[in-house]
Amino acid sequence: MRILIDSREQLPFAFSGSHFEDVTTESGSLSTGDYSIAGLTDLVAVERKSLDDLAQCLGRERDRFERELVRARGLDAFAVVVEGSFEDLAHGRYRSKLNPHSACQSVLSFSARLGVPFLFAGSRAGAEYATAGFLRQYLKGMQGKLKAIEKAAESGA
Repeated sequence: MRILIDSREQLPFAFSGSHFEDVTTESGSLSTGDYSIAGLTDLVAVERKSLDDLAQCLGRERDRFERELVRARGLDAFAVVVEGSFEDLAHGRYRSKLNPHSACQSVLSFSARLGVPFLFAGSRAGAEYATAGFLRQYLKGMQGKLKAIEKAAESGA
């Protein structure tokens, strides 16, 4: 799997180690998200957020962030992967004066209204694993669909 990492990503995942033996990476420009699959950037993306960054996006950068989430609705699959837990968010373990209750309610609102999943991965390593896994599962689904189309074409259906 070739993961495309947005060139503006400040702390990109390395995707190195035994869980990522099938992963190669390249830098490029993504219109939505920080990570995607090369050749499928118009179909799938992952937006990575540290807990501090998420708090900013739910506070003073909310309008920009919401526009990105709305834009992501045009993709087949999109997720926000957070380098922290929902409990961390609920207890305000971030550098911001944003009220923790408001932060949690914003995440739940975006999920309910826009259908955007927020995957709270607990840590940076967990977020890296979740990002690769989300993209890998999307790719597997697409490969399954392609095989079904090829099988139908072979049988003359």
